Amino acid sequence: MTERCDLLITNANAATMDPSIPGGYGAIEDVAIAVTGGRIVWIGPRNELPDCAADDVVDGEGCWITPGLVDCHTHLVYGGHRASEFARRLGGESYEEVARAGGGILSTVRATRAASAEDLYRAAEPRLQALLSEGVTTVEIKSGYGLELDTELKQLRTARRLAQHYPVDIVTTCLAAHALPPEYDGRADEYIDLVCEEILPAVAKEQLADAVDMFCESIAFSVDQCQRVINCAKELELPVKAHAEQLSQSGATAMAANAGALSVDHVEYINNMDVAAMAENGTVAVLLPGAFYTLKETRVPPVESLRASGVCMALSTDLNPGSCPIASLRLMMNMGCNLFGLTPAEALAGVTRSAARALGLCCSRGVLRAGLRADMVLWPMDTPDQLAYEFGALKPAKIYFGGRNVTAG
Repeated sequence: MTERCDLLITNANAATMDPSIPGGYGAIEDVAIAVTGGRIVWIGPRNELPDCAADDVVDGEGCWITPGLVDCHTHLVYGGHRASEFARRLGGESYEEVARAGGGILSTVRATRAASAEDLYRAAEPRLQALLSEGVTTVEIKSGYGLELDTELKQLRTARRLAQHYPVDIVTTCLAAHALPPEYDGRADEYIDLVCEEILPAVAKEQLADAVDMFCESIAFSVDQCQRVINCAKELELPVKAHAEQLSQSGATAMAANAGALSVDHVEYINNMDVAAMAENGTVAVLLPGAFYTLKETRVPPVESLRASGVCMALSTDLNPGSCPIASLRLMMNMGCNLFGLTPAEALAGVTRSAARALGLCCSRGVLRAGLRADMVLWPMDTPDQLAYEFGALKPAKIYFGGRNVTAG
């Protein structure tokens, strides 16, 4: 390591989430972490720290430090809200019934098309701020509420603009294949033509998306239609992700995994063949317990099969106006344990190491290790189990984004 560093944290414990360190958390007690140029240059037991001086020496006061949290699946930029649909579902209508009646995603499409870029930015700010206050340092934001070129571009540009004004890395995903717009009713193949021939090439030309996503479901697009989107994304050299097996079993998970998808998200209805395809191809299963909870679903993802097969399991908010208007990744950790059967260590891995992998960023973040970004959160707690056990009162003591203290207040 260098003889002088920018930041040195001592008198803390680290849940490194490094799988090479024994134990679910990769814990190092009485740790020292040295940071230079926004990256960790040394981490290990304090009594092994080489002689060095630091511009900023921080006493961790016995707290625990974790990697910055990663929310790897959000729809954070959108117009309007769907509170009335929430009431309708409480009255007995299903999510699918609301969608087929013209509500659901299409109601948000109307509001998002009507909103200005400034409207979308101002509406997104409090959602992003809520995530950042919990120690989130990387957020994925999808489009998919435009379903035509101009609004898809407007959403993606707004997402990129947020990263210019807040201490967060924002990964953008084009989800133009999210739903069938009303002007293409009954002409799904023609809409996929538009996605592949116009929207995705324009997004790629402007370098507005880091990946391409699609919704493969009976209320959205077929496996064959999604395969066309995947083929187009590959031609444009963009990674792919997929919403799949949320409401029914379609075979989309195996299709996406075999195409090299970074992740398949929801996955409540996956089968053994899907799990095997994900394991073979290194595809991450992104679990979304907030949507499961909001929609009162009963089919849980096969966590034990995923665990036994060695499939990485990420957790995310799925923050969106319909099926999960909840801006709390910490709450998702608790739900992941209570609703899906994850261990607290798996939950923390799900919002750090595995979430980074789901975004193709595992070589730069998600673990506390020399050479990786110094995105870190210092928590005033006795054990890392508390992060999944409680939420609300337990807040970060310090948040570091690229080695810079960005703690609010």
